[in-house]
Amino acid sequence: MSPLNTSVLLIYTGGTIGMIENTVTGALESFNFEQLQKHVPELQKFNFPIDTYQFDPPMDSSDMEPDMWRKLVHIIHENYDRYQGFVILHGTDTMAYTASALSFMLEGLDKPVILTGSQLPIGVLRTDGKENLMTSIEIAIAQNKEGKALVPEVCIFFENHLMRGNRTTKMNAENFNAFRSFNYPVLAEAGIHIKYNNVQIHVNGEERELKPHYLLDTNVVVLKLFPGIQENVVAATLDIEGLKAVILETYGSGNAPRKEWFIRRLCQASARGIVIVNVTQCSAGMVEMERYETGYQLLQAGVVSGYDSTTESAVTKLMFLLGHGYTSDEVRDRMNRSMAGEITL
Repeated sequence: MSPLNTSVLLIYTGGTIGMIENTVTGALESFNFEQLQKHVPELQKFNFPIDTYQFDPPMDSSDMEPDMWRKLVHIIHENYDRYQGFVILHGTDTMAYTASALSFMLEGLDKPVILTGSQLPIGVLRTDGKENLMTSIEIAIAQNKEGKALVPEVCIFFENHLMRGNRTTKMNAENFNAFRSFNYPVLAEAGIHIKYNNVQIHVNGEERELKPHYLLDTNVVVLKLFPGIQENVVAATLDIEGLKAVILETYGSGNAPRKEWFIRRLCQASARGIVIVNVTQCSAGMVEMERYETGYQLLQAGVVSGYDSTTESAVTKLMFLLGHGYTSDEVRDRMNRSMAGEITL
């Protein structure tokens, strides 16, 4: 890494963006990111230094786990005073989970942490990786007249849109516009100019010191409802040894079957201290358990509203809260509060 006062730290974790095609086999292989400027000579047009840090070995995003989130937090914390912003190159499949987790783990963040990647490798002619990378770097360095970061939060940039990380989900495995923020406006749009939606961007009113967090508890599960779900399936899920929290993916605005056994199982789990959070299976919209009788029964069973949270955000938020040793009642209470702009109350 370069001396002090360099501008952007580019962290390559792995993923499609950092791959090139083997000319002999045709298979995609990771390349050493020290060769980055060879594949993206446009980087030389930036008038500030860009340092790189590469995971060794690079990781497919399907293998990304909380230990890797801790590693990213450590890298950012260790280098926080040396850079104006951070760009994380990451595989697309779990990018929304990583972005959500980092939004909770980087308390007091006042610099941009931009996650990006691509659907096609950066060495391919039609790659979307170059534009995503170049624009992410430009956003990471952007400051206002007072010299403060324009976007001091964890974000995902993809296909011309900058989105709050814990509001984003992957919704397309083929198109370049792979990510959407269904329940929160985009923070910026990149066209000829980058237009920032300043009203929606989280801005710290006062100077804050970065407080990194590393404690996570992964004893959570996602239970997606479907017509015909059997009692033994629900029972087996709720009876998992060591289970501490359940993300219940319900229908519509938070509705679920009114079967006696279903409500009884939820009541029993809640009584044992398992936190159950209600999020909707719909891409957009909010859980409103008071709206219909089916949702109201969940409320009476001790189920907590996830409001308009994504599943990715609910999972990582629960891991974060459980990891910090809060009681089940305290976790339920904090799930009803916005910690990093992840829900609309």
